[in-house]
Amino acid sequence: MKFGGSSVGTTTALTQVVSIVLHEHERWDRLIVVVSALEGVTDSLIEAAHLAQLSNRRGYRRITATLRQRHLALVEHLPLGTNERSTLQADIDRLLFDMLDICQTLADGPAETITPDKIDAIIGVGERLSARIVAALLRQNGIRSVAMDATELIITDNTFGNAVPDMPITRSRIDEHLLPMLSRRIVPVVTGFIAGTLAGKPTTLGRGGSDYTASIISVCTDSKEVWIYTDVDGMMSTDPREVQEAKVIPELSYDEVAELAYFGARILHARMIRPLQEFTIPLRIKNIFKPQQSGTLIHAATPRIARVIKAVTGIQGIALTAPHSGSLSAISELVDGTLHKAIGSHADVMISSQSSANSFLCFVIPTNAGPDAIHTAQIALEERLRDYHDSTWHVQPVSLITAIGASIDSLNGLTARIFEALDNIRILALSQGPSHCSLSIVVEPHNADTALRQIHALIVST
Repeated sequence: MKFGGSSVGTTTALTQVVSIVLHEHERWDRLIVVVSALEGVTDSLIEAAHLAQLSNRRGYRRITATLRQRHLALVEHLPLGTNERSTLQADIDRLLFDMLDICQTLADGPAETITPDKIDAIIGVGERLSARIVAALLRQNGIRSVAMDATELIITDNTFGNAVPDMPITRSRIDEHLLPMLSRRIVPVVTGFIAGTLAGKPTTLGRGGSDYTASIISVCTDSKEVWIYTDVDGMMSTDPREVQEAKVIPELSYDEVAELAYFGARILHARMIRPLQEFTIPLRIKNIFKPQQSGTLIHAATPRIARVIKAVTGIQGIALTAPHSGSLSAISELVDGTLHKAIGSHADVMISSQSSANSFLCFVIPTNAGPDAIHTAQIALEERLRDYHDSTWHVQPVSLITAIGASIDSLNGLTARIFEALDNIRILALSQGPSHCSLSIVVEPHNADTALRQIHALIVST
């Protein structure tokens, strides 16, 4: 079971966590809990790391003090015994003081001391704090529980900020350190998001990486199911904060949900689906405040109902256009290298096309690159292209609106209905996904909300 930031950030939510774990502990022989940082904490830690690199001591100390106050205030209001509370408060202080030491090293040292593993060490503290809080609460309620840092369990490469797990070594570590606890009916509370290299340097799995942690651990422990608890009733047909008519999707296939995650559905990490699909482990998305509801079930296949769009997503991208035709491979490599350096993520070519007189490239900016990635990427590309031998390329932000549904390309008349719904919107490009589950339309950013709503209306009308 994985609990997100909104599920561990208040006394009310934590009470729900304990209630759910107590209930499921009676039903399952082996139970593993994965937790995210409290909501908003990772963003604060990223800011603290940035301020440390700028030698802004007052800034990162202020953030650390605020985080300390927030976590201690939460602990103070939890139903804990005196010894458990004192130990937990000491753990919180120790973790934050260690983080301050790293910030101090970044602030005082030369540029070469600012290494990516130190940044990941800072931004991964939130999960370490929340894991200890949840484990303490479970112990207080009679469940044997231990907080475990995934830096010792999930072994990755050196791609700091968006690391790739080494699954054979990870499985071996989990066999050694995690499985013995399960055999003794201990409930481990594992930190999401963070991992470590074979040399012991801390890494992170990308924004929203706690989902990926749950996926990795489930595969390595041969789990029967994975449950993700959040603050919505399941996977929604679109973001309910933007469209009131959004509704819960009862079932999705692995391919459908992978497309949803890739094209901007922030409820799941884009990389978590593939391991579950490979080992056919069902995934369920549930509301922590309504645990009796079934939520959304994601599994091997869903009934293929004709003429149905299940969901619509929106994600940011960048388009490059040029008034000529020529080699697109060179410009693609330039963009990929520039974006990887600027935002720590590789650029995925979504659409490329040429005519006799024009060239067009569209790149997806992954959601795990962070909220400022699109702006950072655009500036970096514009600066790089000024020095490129062909200065005619123009950079512009775009939005990709994607309709999701099984075999969407074979649904008779549906594509025509989508185009008809967008009759008043300029379409820059479109793409049919190779999984046959997605149809993406590229529009200018100011048309994105309208396009999403008008396609979503096709869901509501069926």
